[in-house]
Amino acid sequence: MTMQTRGLDFLRDVDVRLSVELGRTQMKLKDVLALGPESLVVLDRMTDELLDVLVNGKPIAKGEVVSHNGRFGLRIVEMVGVEETPARAPSALAETETGEA
Repeated sequence: MTMQTRGLDFLRDVDVRLSVELGRTQMKLKDVLALGPESLVVLDRMTDELLDVLVNGKPIAKGEVVSHNGRFGLRIVEMVGVEETPARAPSALAETETGEA
């Protein structure tokens, strides 16, 4: 079997690490060492912002937290780098086809 006939299908079974980033913060080491039960660490993300979905540390999507059978889950809302192409307006389409601008 050649690479061309199989394409990249052989990569489908490769394990990758999918993670969801809730937010980040920067702290001094002394403040990290002072953390304990009931400490509060404020993150840089607002509660209504979408979360970053990462595969092996690279962003691939954005999503929102959901509850599923008593567990946390993630609903993918958008894929990173995938833009939806808006439908072209009929007038713009007519101008392009006739060569007029």
